Amino acid sequence: MAERMITVREVRLCAESFGDPGQPPVLLIMGIDASMLWWEDDFCLKLAAGGRFVIRYDHRDTGRSVTYEPGHPGYDSGDLVADAVGVLDAFGIQAAHLVGVSSGGALAQLVALEHPDRTSTLTLISTTFAVPTPRGRDLPGPTREFSRFQRAAHPDWTDQESVVDHLVAYARMLTGGRRPFPEREVRELVQADIDRAHNPASAQNHGLVEEAPGDRPPLASIRVPTLVVHGAADPMFPLPHGQALAEEIPGARLLVLPDSGHGVERADWAALASAIREHTAR
Repeated sequence: MAERMITVREVRLCAESFGDPGQPPVLLIMGIDASMLWWEDDFCLKLAAGGRFVIRYDHRDTGRSVTYEPGHPGYDSGDLVADAVGVLDAFGIQAAHLVGVSSGGALAQLVALEHPDRTSTLTLISTTFAVPTPRGRDLPGPTREFSRFQRAAHPDWTDQESVVDHLVAYARMLTGGRRPFPEREVRELVQADIDRAHNPASAQNHGLVEEAPGDRPPLASIRVPTLVVHGAADPMFPLPHGQALAEEIPGARLLVLPDSGHGVERADWAALASAIREHTAR
C-alpha cells in the first residue's frame, strides 16, 4: 500500500496502489460523492493477492484530492474521464483493466469509448448507461423507498454528527434490505472518510457536474471484454439496468448477485474478487 499525490493536467489527485507493479494493472473507479476509501483496503488486498496491481484514487472533491467550494464544481464530466486516464499516466501504465461502480461504472464506459487503447477489460458494477439509452429500452427508475429517502434527506453539512448519521442511513438504504446491515463497520468507514476529506460538503458538487459537450459513440461500439455485475436488490438502478447493459455491449457477461443492493458490499467481496480475477485473466 502506497498512497501518493499525483498531478493530472495541473490538478492534484490522491491515489494509492496495492500489490506488485509488474502484475496486470486494475484501476478502481468509485462512484460520485465517495472517496477511494469505499474500495476498502481488504477488498483491494484480495485483488492484489490474486496477482493484480490495484490502483484506487480520490475523485476531485473527495478525500485528499483537489477540493472546490461547495456548490461550485470547477470541472465537468469530461474532466472526470480525463482524470482516470491521467491516473494511468501517472503510474506509467498504457492500458488497464477498469473496474467501476455506480457512476464510476459510467466513467469506465466513457474511458472505453473515448480511449479504447487504454482499456484492457471493463467490469461494470451497479451502474447504467453512460450514454443515452437506445430506443426501445424503457428502464425502471429508483425504488419508491429510495426516492422517498432522497426527498427527506436534509443533513446539516456543518454538523459532523448529522453528516455521519445521514451517510450511514444512505448506505443502509443502498443495500436493498435483504441482508443484515453492518452498521458498526459502515459507521467507522464513514467517519474515516469524513476525517480524511478536505471538506466533506464538497462531495455534493458531483451532483452539479455538467456533461461535457460533444457526441459519443454508442455502447455497442465497445470491443473490450466486459463483465456486468448487478445486485438483484439494487434500489438506485434496479436489475433491468444491468441486464440491458449486458445486452447492449457485444459479448458482455452478466453476474447477478442475488442478495446485493447497490455498491460493493463486504458479503460479496469473495465472489466479486474471484469474478474480477477470472475476467481480467482473459
